[in-house]
Amino acid sequence: MRDPQTDTSTPSPQQPSDDSGTGTMGVPPTLKTAAGITWRVLVLLAGVAVLGVILGTIYVVVVALFLAAFFTALASPIMSFLQKRAHLHKAIAMILAVILIAAAVVVVLTIVVRSIFSEGPQIASSFQDSMTELQKWASGPPLNLSDDDFQGYVTDVVDWGKNFALDIGQSALGSVGDIVLGGSVFIFGVIFFMMAPQKIWGWVVGWMPTRSRPYVNTSGDLAWDSLAGYTRGVVIVALCDAILVFVGLLILQVPMAPALAAIVFFGAFVPVIGAPIATFFAAIVALAERGPVIALLVVVLTVVVGSFDGDVMQPLVMGKAVSLNPLAIIILIAIGSIVLGIIGALVAVPFGAAIYRVMKYLTGRDPDHPLPGRDPPDAAAPATTAAATSPG
Repeated sequence: MRDPQTDTSTPSPQQPSDDSGTGTMGVPPTLKTAAGITWRVLVLLAGVAVLGVILGTIYVVVVALFLAAFFTALASPIMSFLQKRAHLHKAIAMILAVILIAAAVVVVLTIVVRSIFSEGPQIASSFQDSMTELQKWASGPPLNLSDDDFQGYVTDVVDWGKNFALDIGQSALGSVGDIVLGGSVFIFGVIFFMMAPQKIWGWVVGWMPTRSRPYVNTSGDLAWDSLAGYTRGVVIVALCDAILVFVGLLILQVPMAPALAAIVFFGAFVPVIGAPIATFFAAIVALAERGPVIALLVVVLTVVVGSFDGDVMQPLVMGKAVSLNPLAIIILIAIGSIVLGIIGALVAVPFGAAIYRVMKYLTGRDPDHPLPGRDPPDAAAPATTAAATSPG
């Protein structure tokens, strides 16, 4: 045994100790984790940007296909009902279902147009009178606005409204070539989506690697279930919102109640914020025709509609189809508006909800659809607990 005081042998080289907990090369683990998250987020954002450029390039085709899928989600239950109950051929049932949906849209648009043409001039005159009264009020305390300042604010609001309406028109119509191309893609998309959906999707899955086909097939089914559930749910929510606004406007005796309710119906297709914003137009009409008190009550109605839409109807009707936080929904709508305008605001939420449901499945967090060879999340925990507490 060696004496530590007389041992003159050369000690073995040792690595310098690192008591600071900073890890390799002096980089703190927290910083390494943050750096890893950062570059992954940057890659994700780059992918989103590239996807936005691609979608912008084939904008007309993408929108037409999405509207075809949207229309198919509405018409498919009607077609199935006609096939089972009326024993109609599939093609005839599809044609009747398409006609019924198209007729409903035409009826709603007819109500809006007739109300605007019949009561629009009177409301415009009343609105001008209301602006005169509002200008008199704004010229006194506490605002003390001059006539030029007031007119400037009114002009800014009117210009914003014109530009907004112009943007909607351009997004909805576009050029004649876009209309023809988009209409053709929409029609053929509806026909093939309704007549041979399994055949189309089977062809897509067949191009995937053999090991990936079960995952791709289930992902497609979940994405379609999410889109179909959202489509049917948003129509029910929009209809309930429109009925609520219609009844409220009738009680308050606001003109153009059918047209304003129809605007709310279409506005509700943008979740969370669409119906309240559309109801705000009713407040402007109420201010023009019925005065500030009724207009204030319509604003209260706007708050009620927003709460009813976001807190009651959407969780009740679309809870599973759109299991997204309201903040996530608003962010998706904002991103969709920036990338694709008003159409982007309409398609952002169902698109995001479908992606979320697919990612939930692929990461093994969907208890209803576990990955092949894995136990569902809610079953794995009890099994682990039982194994840990077993005597063996």
